[in-house]
Amino acid sequence: MTTENEMSFLEHLEALRWHLIRASLAVVILGFAAFIAKDFIFDTLIFGPKKADFFTYELFCNISKMMGQGTSFCIDELPFRIQSRAVSGQFSAHLWTSVTAGFIIAFPYILLEFWRFIQPGLLQHEKKNARGFIFIASFLFFLGVLFGYYIVTPLSINFLGSYTVSDQVFNDFDLDSYISLLRASVLSSGLIFELPILMYFFTKIGLVTPALLKNNRKFAIVIVLSISAIITPPDIASQIIVTIPILILYEVSIIISKIVHKRQLKANE
Repeated sequence: MTTENEMSFLEHLEALRWHLIRASLAVVILGFAAFIAKDFIFDTLIFGPKKADFFTYELFCNISKMMGQGTSFCIDELPFRIQSRAVSGQFSAHLWTSVTAGFIIAFPYILLEFWRFIQPGLLQHEKKNARGFIFIASFLFFLGVLFGYYIVTPLSINFLGSYTVSDQVFNDFDLDSYISLLRASVLSSGLIFELPILMYFFTKIGLVTPALLKNNRKFAIVIVLSISAIITPPDIASQIIVTIPILILYEVSIIISKIVHKRQLKANE
């Protein structure tokens, strides 16, 4: 028998269904708003890294001049064009880009629905310790999105857009390929920046310990380098730029795991 405050498996599924419905509606509504704001989404955001006066390119150019390297990192023009070769190519790109934008903007609300689903099953002290979860997780996600947009995406576009095997070949990128690169860079970076949050929960449930994270640091470095190689162009400078913040996040995860582990030991005592 179940007590008055307990829920059956089917009742949990029903509750989860409504949480997913509300989260999906938030994505759809915000995605519709992004669909309407087509000019800003595409001309300013999507095609921003394609322009030579993009913030990141100008920043690297100024840094190059300050370090006495002249204009070696300055960009006058990105030698490629973007085209759509499918009949529904532009509409599909518009639709799915709007959905992606809706998901990114609605991320805090999605976390809120997730929190509302698991909150009834937590003890009072667990609820207290988890305060600020939505704010911190959202902050890390948006920080990762910005990192992916302003660092990973420009590095990838600059390298791949300028790379050529012959003067006889001109880079004409398909619209879907260009947006896929930007979307993958932004979303993967946003999710990677959630590493401290994941380590917090993994430590809470006993999957990882601070000692485990420390002892496997060398394997983590190999994994981080592999991830950097996947989401960045194959030049050393780009991989180093992406690797450094991920390694910092890993060290932060170790500190968080230590704090959680100490609290659990004190609670057991």
